[in-house]
Amino acid sequence: MLTLDKLNQFYGSSHTLKDLSLTIRPGACTVIMGRNGVGKTTLMQCVTGLQALKSGSLTLSGKDITNIPAEERAAAGIGYVPQGRQIFPLLSVEENLRIGLRARRDGLKTIPDLIYELFPVLKEMLHRRGGDLSGGQQQQLAIGRALVTQPELLLLDEPTEGIQPNVVHDIGTIITRLNKEIGLTVVLVEQKLPFARRVGDDYVLMDRGEVVANGPMEDLGEDLVRQYLTV
Repeated sequence: MLTLDKLNQFYGSSHTLKDLSLTIRPGACTVIMGRNGVGKTTLMQCVTGLQALKSGSLTLSGKDITNIPAEERAAAGIGYVPQGRQIFPLLSVEENLRIGLRARRDGLKTIPDLIYELFPVLKEMLHRRGGDLSGGQQQQLAIGRALVTQPELLLLDEPTEGIQPNVVHDIGTIITRLNKEIGLTVVLVEQKLPFARRVGDDYVLMDRGEVVANGPMEDLGEDLVRQYLTV
């Protein structure tokens, strides 16, 4: 589905991604983990085109997307839910969702019923401003907006950050449904190990801009947790 080959990226003099190579299995839910500052968000932004690579290549379903702009990557099938949600606070829920329609390949002009099936609260609050929603509701709106684009690959950057536990559980259920029932390939950055174990098929551990370990989630041992995740 997604192949990353020797990615390098710099922030000033800091080498944030170092010859990073990784293959994301189609149909899997892959969880990217690591302590703060190891390059997880940078990696997500490079995949979406929001940050330019210094070197390396990206291939999505056999197509080289290394040099295409972010808006074309959305049209190519990448949906992105950024850290902090980044919804438009002064636009209504409906207007936030409609923004995603521009990236659809089938030309659909109406919000898919699936969005309201997954997130009934959004239908109830369709005309409320995005900024008036709770943190959990805003996260659901951000995921819904990404799904409107008709993605084949869904990227989520810390979707449980700052969310109350009951909504975290609901988001986990939705991620699993999107992955297992609808067939979306999912990649998420996550700090909460129990959540990662619940939703993930595969894990990727990052440290200092590099992949230091990856494999099936059931093979993530406590020795790796202590070395790369425990503060």
